[in-house]
Amino acid sequence: MAQPISRLQIHRTSYIVIPARLASTRLPRKLLLQETGKSVIHHTYEAARGASRPLDVCVAVDDQELFQHVHNFGGTAIMTDPNAASGTDRVAEIASGMPHIDIFVNVQGDEPEISGRSIDYVIDILENDPLADIATLAAPIRCEEALRDPSCVKVVCDEARHALYFSRSPIPCVRDWNAELLSHDPPFFHQHLGIYAYRRDFLLKLSKLPRSPLEKLENLEQLRFLSSGHVIAVGVVDHPVQGIDTADDYRAFVKRTLSR
Repeated sequence: MAQPISRLQIHRTSYIVIPARLASTRLPRKLLLQETGKSVIHHTYEAARGASRPLDVCVAVDDQELFQHVHNFGGTAIMTDPNAASGTDRVAEIASGMPHIDIFVNVQGDEPEISGRSIDYVIDILENDPLADIATLAAPIRCEEALRDPSCVKVVCDEARHALYFSRSPIPCVRDWNAELLSHDPPFFHQHLGIYAYRRDFLLKLSKLPRSPLEKLENLEQLRFLSSGHVIAVGVVDHPVQGIDTADDYRAFVKRTLSR
């Protein structure tokens, strides 16, 4: 993984945006849960601040309650259109008002254990790949259950580490399955992680990209980017981030946090 460089050296190049909304379906108001003494969004904000490359961090919110909550713990919140179609659209809205920033990093608000080094890494990937408009991360899949799980999004890449396809199905699909394939090095299977770095110029064009048929079938926004001819560079990290989607996920996070 690339070594981070000091914030002062590139203080005008990159910025983190954490899109945040309260209307979650599987775990209502999960971003405000705070059995650890801090809310989920507070943990995520502090984790994002651990990156050394970006100039700063903000939370792109959609309502006044969340705005006030971020303000209360000392964070920076920016109100965005409550009717925005996706978190990426909220990042684009922030980007439109920051012409001095070249790269924007989209960090999911429900990933309080995101690594600052991973954020620095995804920025480094995009900065060093002139063909790419977007960079993201993936981690090896070593468990057949995860490989078969539709909620675990898989990605396959070409030799240049550019994404060929993302899917909820197991890809590559193995004709003659053997469980030993899961332990192969280098790995055959990769889980896509929900962190993105975008060039500002791409973000400003985002609203003009139509939803592609593949995106509609898989319900994966990144397929819109590929279908439109944009290059997505993919870096590989050792382990996936444990996001919070369900009550069980949150209980496990609380247990890990309080045991540290």
